[in-house]
Amino acid sequence: MTCTYHRQTITEDGQLLLKKAENDQVETVWDRYRSQLPQCGYCELGLSCRNCVMGPCRVDPFGEGPQRGVCGADADIIVARNLCRMIAAGAASHSDHGRDLVEVLAGVAAGKAPGYTIRDVEKLRSVAVEYGIEISGKDTLVIAGELAYAMQEDYGTRTAALTLLKRAPAKRRELWKNVGITPRGIDRETSEMMHRTHMGVDNGWQSLLLQGLRNALSDGWGGSLIASEVSDILFGTPTPRPASVNVGVLKKDQVNIVVHGHNPVVSEMILLAATSSEMKQLAEAAGAKGVNLAGVCCTGNELLMRHGIPMAGNHLMTELILSTGAVDMMIVDYQCIMPSLGQVASCYHTRMISTSDKARFPGMEHREFHPENAEELAEQLVREAIENFGRRGRVYVPVEPVQSLGGFSVESIVAALGGSAAPLIEAIKSGKIRGAAGIVGCNNPKILHDHGHVTLARRLVENDILVVDTGCAAIATAKAGLKMPESIRFAGPGLKEVCGALGIPPVLHLGSCVDNVRILVLASALANALNVDLSDLPIAGAAPEWYSEKAVSIAAYFVASGVYTVLGPMPPIAGSMNVVKLLTEGLKDVVGAVFAVEPDPGAAAILIRRHVEDRRKALGLDFRV
Repeated sequence: MTCTYHRQTITEDGQLLLKKAENDQVETVWDRYRSQLPQCGYCELGLSCRNCVMGPCRVDPFGEGPQRGVCGADADIIVARNLCRMIAAGAASHSDHGRDLVEVLAGVAAGKAPGYTIRDVEKLRSVAVEYGIEISGKDTLVIAGELAYAMQEDYGTRTAALTLLKRAPAKRRELWKNVGITPRGIDRETSEMMHRTHMGVDNGWQSLLLQGLRNALSDGWGGSLIASEVSDILFGTPTPRPASVNVGVLKKDQVNIVVHGHNPVVSEMILLAATSSEMKQLAEAAGAKGVNLAGVCCTGNELLMRHGIPMAGNHLMTELILSTGAVDMMIVDYQCIMPSLGQVASCYHTRMISTSDKARFPGMEHREFHPENAEELAEQLVREAIENFGRRGRVYVPVEPVQSLGGFSVESIVAALGGSAAPLIEAIKSGKIRGAAGIVGCNNPKILHDHGHVTLARRLVENDILVVDTGCAAIATAKAGLKMPESIRFAGPGLKEVCGALGIPPVLHLGSCVDNVRILVLASALANALNVDLSDLPIAGAAPEWYSEKAVSIAAYFVASGVYTVLGPMPPIAGSMNVVKLLTEGLKDVVGAVFAVEPDPGAAAILIRRHVEDRRKALGLDFRV
């Protein structure tokens, strides 16, 4: 390996730990990426197909004459099928996350989930009303049981439209109906998408892509929204709270437990056990000063948003966090967890624990969590982490943590505005806030780690565009110091004035990646207040460093909801210029928004600024204060 750490990550902790990993002869995601080069050009273009065993097939983009797979599928069909299967996998992942939470809610209602409870009764009641449930005079647990049942019905095939679509502006819902992409059942749309992409079913690339949008909408306005709402009901609706971020949150003199994954069902129970007085006493008896819980990826975001638990890093940092030698136990659930982690942990003293019946990993102990055993198992695992503290070798925590502010749910943003969206609308109308952008998504070793997220956020806020972010993007900007009230110094004059008056940073942490839909709910409230569609608002979305199938679904439901969305890495679609043209131009006439691809975050900021100013002009707001 060569010393190119600054070409791999912009973060100080990442660069220092990459050097340590190299010295320790520990392989990282960047090493494996380099060993894969050159990657398959057919796959990058979306022109390879292995959907049946007449193949695998590939289409040569430079070949003479018609290029088709064995079944006769051309480039347009193959590219569209591949993209739609990515959407289906992404939608299934986030929606299944939501299903798991609904099952816990049902367990709480039935008295079969000890340790879990209803933390936000008012939200339970308000969501139940949205589902048409009569709440007057009913016990909280009865309402919870009826709501869980109603949400489970949304996963089926018997409804004409998902319940929570009612939160979208009426104009948007009418558009979906006219185009024929109103999502029906959450599972139904994924199942139909997989059916259509089977050989010999839907070979119209346009109709395939429309079903892809419908499938994505079933995630955004269905499974992901249900996941966010039920998390709030069970664990509390987030409110702004201070936290700290980067690998410096690990403590040399404490037992360090890191939770990783996406579902707070596990991490909330670990938090409950780790913060008990009994565990503190056990840790002290083992020679530690206490138990320190830290997060990685979205399960960490969930804990930060609700409890101020520190975040050790985002996706590409997970192996490097283990290389500190300070992690006594890492507990994972599912999604974005590299199968390499067990091997990396074996180089140190770290215990690796997998917990989901859906997710097993090499080199990890499997200790399965279910609602009925979660409380007891969490306590046992924390005990075992404390026992492991004495087995540590050399510990290397090279940086101090950065302070951050998180917890900006839709409700807390409205509360900060004085109880309504009117001040935000007035700030947008006056031009003090030019518009807003949601920066979301993961990290990708093809992209300089955190550079896309941080650079894009800085370029936007300095141009008076408010930024809201989630997931790994949210941790990147927090590490860069953009999430404390004093970071208004990075903002343009109008945004600085508004954020200063409200005591908020110019980049707001809206949660984990299922919480992307909070952005759409907030935007819908603005659209309803202005009596316009989402596509009329001066807003945009961006995923500068995305890598996963979930990100494809997220981007698709943003565009289908009318939000112009800029991607960093190119999706595997360049093998079909018909598909490219539809997604980057043609969808404007279908759903009122399109995709753009721009790997340079500075150039992406210019695209978003131009879009915001175009929308302002169309609304008659093309003036500056």
